[in-house]
Amino acid sequence: MKTKSARLAAVMAMTATTAALTLASSHALAADPITFGMMTESTGPSSEAGIYQANGAKLALDEINKAGGVLGHQLEVRNEDNQSTNPGSVLAISKLTSAGNLSALIATVRSTQIQAISPTVMRARMPILVGGTDVGLTHTNNPWIFRARPNDGYSAKVIADYGVNTMKLKKWAVIHSTDAFGNGGKNNLTEALKAAGITPVIVQGFNSNSQDFTPIVLAVKNSGADIVATYIANSTDVAIFGKQLRQLGVKADWIGSPSVSTATAMKLGGDALYGSYSIADFSPDSSPEAQAYAQKYRAAYKVEPDFYSAWAYDSVKLLATAIKNANSTKADDIAKALHDIKGYKGVEGTYTFDANGDGLHGYNIVKNDGGKIVFVKHIDFSNQ
Repeated sequence: MKTKSARLAAVMAMTATTAALTLASSHALAADPITFGMMTESTGPSSEAGIYQANGAKLALDEINKAGGVLGHQLEVRNEDNQSTNPGSVLAISKLTSAGNLSALIATVRSTQIQAISPTVMRARMPILVGGTDVGLTHTNNPWIFRARPNDGYSAKVIADYGVNTMKLKKWAVIHSTDAFGNGGKNNLTEALKAAGITPVIVQGFNSNSQDFTPIVLAVKNSGADIVATYIANSTDVAIFGKQLRQLGVKADWIGSPSVSTATAMKLGGDALYGSYSIADFSPDSSPEAQAYAQKYRAAYKVEPDFYSAWAYDSVKLLATAIKNANSTKADDIAKALHDIKGYKGVEGTYTFDANGDGLHGYNIVKNDGGKIVFVKHIDFSNQ
């Protein structure tokens, strides 16, 4: 495992080659804005998630600028559509980094997209806040990636802990999308269940954006599972799976990754999702900061916030905090300042960045109670 010093050394080693690129931003006139580049899913099958992300970032941006900006500069976010695809993500990040005059980047929540852009980010030598939760994203040799959500190593432990020790369920069906997020989640969950002495009765994967889950649902039904655990990347897949699960008479409890409790999944899935449990990095009732954010988001956009917006809001605030603490917009200074953030109270949780660039280390358990997401408890593994 990398140490913090090794990670920072890798950043510092790149400083000389990035000096020319960062000179303009680090010595910008007070009238010049500090600019972040953000790729969003503005079009394609995940475009609704992109709207939430853009809204969350804008809310943070407006608050910071209204309060006077950072280091005497206003902030701006330059958005680039990735069309909800991996090739589109590479193109979006390439456009952002080649345009110049950026201090940092913000990605999406899709682990597979972040895997695709990692080489481009490495070449650009620019800190990037990501929302993808595949463990490997921050455990590779890319020192520029920082995560503003808890990773799937924690989510799997929380799902297993709650399902086994609180719900007292032993016969597990594990269903997952076969992308980086789903495969990583499946691997982590089966490992966490193994540690609890449980082998799933069925483990089944599917391609994202599927329309028919009948074979999988029937396999779950025939397995005799008393709990279905899902790692599904797209909220639309969650809704379709949930409807078919209930239509075909599966009565098992359901606990899943954060997509189960998103506004999109709830809107599309309706009562098929009632009674389901989800881990949630963002829950409006989990902290005073989350409550205040939810009130502001509702007032601004007239809809309920979810993690798609919350992590983007925190990302802008974290980058602004790092720039302020570093008193610099240079890439290596921002990266070091992000590593140094300890105990920052965001809307997703309390951020303490570790050697790998992970800021959060636990999840909330929430329940869909008749269409309303209810906070159940927080399970944290910061000291493990």
